[in-house]
Amino acid sequence: MKTIITGGAGFIGCNAASRYMRRGDDVIVVDNLSREGVHRNLDWLRGQGSLDFVPLDIRDGDELAKLFRKHNNADRVLHLAAQVAVTTSVTSPREDFEINALGTFNVLEAMRQSEMTAPILYSSTNKVYGEMTEIGVVEKNGRYAYNSLPGGVSENRNLDFHSPYGCSKGAADQYVIDYHRIYGLRTIVFRQSCIYGYRQFGAEDQGWVAWFMIASQLGRPITVYGDGKQVRDVLFVDDLLDAYDAAFAAGDNAVGKVYNIGGGVNNVLSLLELLAYIEKQQKHKLRYSFSTWRPGDQKVFVSDIRKAQSELGWTPKTDCIRGLGLLYDWVSDNRGLFVESAPVVA
Repeated sequence: MKTIITGGAGFIGCNAASRYMRRGDDVIVVDNLSREGVHRNLDWLRGQGSLDFVPLDIRDGDELAKLFRKHNNADRVLHLAAQVAVTTSVTSPREDFEINALGTFNVLEAMRQSEMTAPILYSSTNKVYGEMTEIGVVEKNGRYAYNSLPGGVSENRNLDFHSPYGCSKGAADQYVIDYHRIYGLRTIVFRQSCIYGYRQFGAEDQGWVAWFMIASQLGRPITVYGDGKQVRDVLFVDDLLDAYDAAFAAGDNAVGKVYNIGGGVNNVLSLLELLAYIEKQQKHKLRYSFSTWRPGDQKVFVSDIRKAQSELGWTPKTDCIRGLGLLYDWVSDNRGLFVESAPVVA
């Protein structure tokens, strides 16, 4: 099979590319290599199989169209390229819009104009649901929790884009859905929660699970924005790749649909709980400080994953504690990769 992955040198993208190449796929990785650590991921991919790296920014619609015309016989497209940080979107909203909204539009148009029949899976975000301030949140056992959503947030939840990042990803999310309705593109949307795992060069503004692991092992100070009681459902990257596989395997049964993908109610974690886990691993207290809440930060987000479970036959296999251990050990075994890449937090 031939697979195109935009953002294929990023954290999720390189893990997907590695899996597909090890299966014998021809993989076309499209990436502008702007994110910290992606050069290392690209080097890691080389030699694993049939890899064609295309240094291309998805904001360049003309070049993207040429690429898709060249590979219009691709069997699937995984669209992961994005500006990924809420904080960056606040300081650089135009850049955020051009990458996430315009870039996704360029991908869709390139596929439409090339008359491609391959399914395209778009990596959206739980941020399309906004802060959900009208939902009752209570504090239980030192963490926040929903007062009345025992199964988590379902796909039927009203959209409420918050922050430039939420707007740009949400606009792209809706374009992907509509390109199936209007043009018949075989699109699938995954509204992903907190993904973590191998080869995640986390930073303070994105990838908090990996960043706390990296910073703690390098002795860097850690800043907790908010009070640390905020909760996310976390999903190990291998389980996300299983969900991608399940969606592609479902064929037309998944096309045109949206799925909330995360760890679900059985894999929830607060920031303070992660710090406590790391302290237990290291057998000493960590150095961290608190700062103000960041725009659009949800006190709780837990995905209701029952639609994906019932329609795709998918469920997470890696429980939270096991996944954290796998990531902690990987960071420990690869500390040399992070010495120069991890930013210093003031």
